[in-house]
Amino acid sequence: MDKIVENVFIGIEDRIATLVFNRPDQLNAMNRQMMDEIIDAIKTINANEEVKVAMIRGEGRAFMAGADIKEYGSQTSEEFVAFQEKGKLLYESIENSSKPWIAAVNGFALGGGFEIALSCDMILASDQARMGLPEVFLSLIPGGGGTQRLIQKVGINRVKEMLFLGGQFDAKQLYDWGIVNRVLEDADFKLQVMDFAKKLSRRPSNSIAQLKRLANLSLTEMPFDQRIEDEALTVRELFLGEEAREAIQNFIKKNNQEDGK
Repeated sequence: MDKIVENVFIGIEDRIATLVFNRPDQLNAMNRQMMDEIIDAIKTINANEEVKVAMIRGEGRAFMAGADIKEYGSQTSEEFVAFQEKGKLLYESIENSSKPWIAAVNGFALGGGFEIALSCDMILASDQARMGLPEVFLSLIPGGGGTQRLIQKVGINRVKEMLFLGGQFDAKQLYDWGIVNRVLEDADFKLQVMDFAKKLSRRPSNSIAQLKRLANLSLTEMPFDQRIEDEALTVRELFLGEEAREAIQNFIKKNNQEDGK
């Protein structure tokens, strides 16, 4: 199923959904209409039971160069509050999804674009990608969770450097800091990202959903012993399920066959 609206595109292939930001002439800068379309697209992907892995990338030279500043700067107080609330829904709909989301950062990911990448489970970046939170240049701060999600991925000194200076950082630097999972050659970036997504799609969805939930739970204020108990209950539930029992028996059968050679 492919779905195209004005500013985004959804493609689904081999159980992998790709959400494409499609305002290349504006470096995929996000206005209110585009935000609504992105939220709808994420909901569509999350609700599709056939989809095992979701990816986001940008068309053209950018992943997303933040908010559309012309529209952003002309908002009334009420419009700004509504924009912020919808942004919160956007980021949380990625984080709270049971599916793994990959940010395929193919170019500039700045401001809200970088915040969308940070809300994803993994960031794969082109070696030409540049990321950052430049809001300080507008006498603002990141308003889409950038100050909080960034600290979940890297030490506070690095976070302050990125926030205070507002500069752009290349993919290799952010890989060294632990923010980017992999840096891939720009020439065959899409192919390498798809290969990674296909590998991930072969993992059992139920296990991945629980792994994502538990990993995110580690970032909450829930006491450690409660989180450990949740983990124990989850593995027990999975162990007693049909999918795991079948996988275990297949593993034993395969090992017995190999031992018999």
